[in-house]
Amino acid sequence: MIFDIERPDPKLLTYYVLSCLLTGPLFFILIVPNYFRYHTMRFRFDDEGISMRWGILFRREIHLTYARIQDIHLVSNFVERWLGLARIQIQTASGSSKAEMTLEGILQYERVRDFIYSKMRGFRSGGVSAPAHPDTSHAEAIAPILKEIASELRAIRARLEGGADRV
Repeated sequence: MIFDIERPDPKLLTYYVLSCLLTGPLFFILIVPNYFRYHTMRFRFDDEGISMRWGILFRREIHLTYARIQDIHLVSNFVERWLGLARIQIQTASGSSKAEMTLEGILQYERVRDFIYSKMRGFRSGGVSAPAHPDTSHAEAIAPILKEIASELRAIRARLEGGADRV
């Protein structure tokens, strides 16, 4: 469940180590901030928006409401794909060309992206957000009605196509 995601997956620390190893002699300088970033990174998803915070000496905290979110991008390089990770870049209408928030270390990145999209659409279409837990029993009750509507539309199309041949 999306609301239960509070910490990045341990694979993110592996990614940080591997990416710092690529820098060669700068490894020990770059691994320290990444190590603390990983251990202090926290996410919070609620009905209003997303919060993310990290840092020890310089604590950063970002809170975005779903109504402010303009676009979402999934970005992953070769190593991230190998580890099953992707970055979710969230942009707002702030005028900045870069992402306002980047969620890292989440294994269910596609589910999180879809969740954020559903919340965005909910706020844009009148302020009612999509339910966090869709009711599947309701969908099962509607399925026979939709099948009947589809069969009637096919019959109407067949009649129209048959009528078009006669003209």
